Amino acid sequence: MAKVHIYSAKACPFAHRTRLVLEEKSIVFELTEVDLQNKPASYSAISLYGKVPAIEHEGRRIWESAVINEYLEEVFPAPPLLPKDPGQRAFARIWIDYANTRLAPAFTQVLRPKTADEEAVGRKALGEALALVEREALAKLAGDGPYWFGAEVSLVDLTFYPWFERWAALDRLRGFPIPAELTLLRRWREAVQTRRSAQAIANSTEFYLERYAKVAGPPRAAST
Repeated sequence: MAKVHIYSAKACPFAHRTRLVLEEKSIVFELTEVDLQNKPASYSAISLYGKVPAIEHEGRRIWESAVINEYLEEVFPAPPLLPKDPGQRAFARIWIDYANTRLAPAFTQVLRPKTADEEAVGRKALGEALALVEREALAKLAGDGPYWFGAEVSLVDLTFYPWFERWAALDRLRGFPIPAELTLLRRWREAVQTRRSAQAIANSTEFYLERYAKVAGPPRAAST
């Protein structure tokens, strides 16, 4: 089978989650880093949206991380990263959509607010998103396991995790820690963080601080 060619950017959480899928499935790939501040004109022929990630595989060009990840799941089915049960697969897709439409926008709104009021709205939305994940996902679906669906990691875990690798930087810059009472969420983050796939492509908090400080204002003291 032809090698996957992925177009990525180290700081991009959406590209990060597709890199995690490649690592989890031990897929051989070729990597091209794209400078998102100075994209080559030719990149629009790879991704019509001009965003990362995008992949080329067997003559196909595919973009949008959630779509890419399901494509990789279908073409490289082992190890499986979606539940076998159709109902659970539907729940997985709902949570992936939740990451895209709720968690990620709220994270960005806290990190890069245009006004104090916008930051307040973002902080409320982000806090509610974390509480919902704790209450409706990890408390109800994970059982005794540390991951979204129990003992085995899934596309949902890999979809959410990139924002949690960046969370220490968010806390330093905006004073927004993961609440101590969200014990299942903290256990989940630790479980994904220590996986081989996450360790293989991990970036440091300092890496994110350097990139985010330009848009988030001066650092705040980290919360405890």
